Amino acid sequence: MATTSSGGEPVHANADREIVISRVIGAPRALVFEAFTRVRHLSRWWGPEGFTTTTRSFDFRVGGVWDFVMHGPDGTDYQEWITWREIVPPERIALLHGESRDDPNAFESVMTFEPAGEQTRIVMRAVFPTRELRDEAVEKYHAIEGGEQTLRNLAAYVAELTGNETAGIEGTPKGAEG
Repeated sequence: MATTSSGGEPVHANADREIVISRVIGAPRALVFEAFTRVRHLSRWWGPEGFTTTTRSFDFRVGGVWDFVMHGPDGTDYQEWITWREIVPPERIALLHGESRDDPNAFESVMTFEPAGEQTRIVMRAVFPTRELRDEAVEKYHAIEGGEQTLRNLAAYVAELTGNETAGIEGTPKGAEG
């Protein structure tokens, strides 16, 4: 399940603990970045298909916290907590994501927003504390499919904002290779 470069070599030392998902979205980078930085946007698209999000608190700044609950389509509530570690508008967001502030299984994520002409390539890279935690996220919680769906939801939301029916161009998951 290691993420590999086009040459077949591991990308870096974290390859066996990471999930990488990317998608080209048919909107300018500043708009796609803003959709990640304002709770009024996040609550409209965040999470896999069928999930909704209730925000308890949201402070988008380095050291700030997003405390929220994801409501699954089966009625299960998932406590979530994110602290922002790095914010470089409109290029990069780094964060720590877990169930609570003291979650020993929290994982690090970095989202990069790369210009692609009039579009934006977003790359979400999650690095887990252990390979076992990454594997559990993939197998038990369907993290790759959920990440793909989340970016698809983002693309659909941005399409609504721009009136562009083709805002979601392509998705490229990595991390599920056998």
